[in-house]
Amino acid sequence: MPEIPTDLTKAAKDLAAVAKDAGYVVIGAGVLGFQQAQVQRQEFMKRLGDPKAGLEERVNALRHDLNQALHSVDTTVEGAMERFEEIIERLEAAVAPLEDRLPASARDLAKQAHVQAKEARTQLRTMITTAAA
Repeated sequence: MPEIPTDLTKAAKDLAAVAKDAGYVVIGAGVLGFQQAQVQRQEFMKRLGDPKAGLEERVNALRHDLNQALHSVDTTVEGAMERFEEIIERLEAAVAPLEDRLPASARDLAKQAHVQAKEARTQLRTMITTAAA
């Protein structure tokens, strides 16, 4: 038969030392787990905070792009209006000799048509300028 140690005090001390070491291991693992949870929480908060910080920059970039697009549209409309005015001037210059051949009453009607066309162009320019502003 194997020998059973009869010194219970030594066995109790060894058992207490093993339990103490196990307690330290459990507490150490708990502290490491808590620290890891804190690190993950901080990383998560950073990820949640970043979109808010970048939002202002994205809005400013969008405003800048929108202003550039509006400026481009304004430039295009102004160019189209200038070309339109040139075409009208050419047509009026081409039609002027024909109007001189018309009878007096027809000439008066043609002059009234020119005046109304100029007023319509002025109103159109005003509407476009107001819409662009």
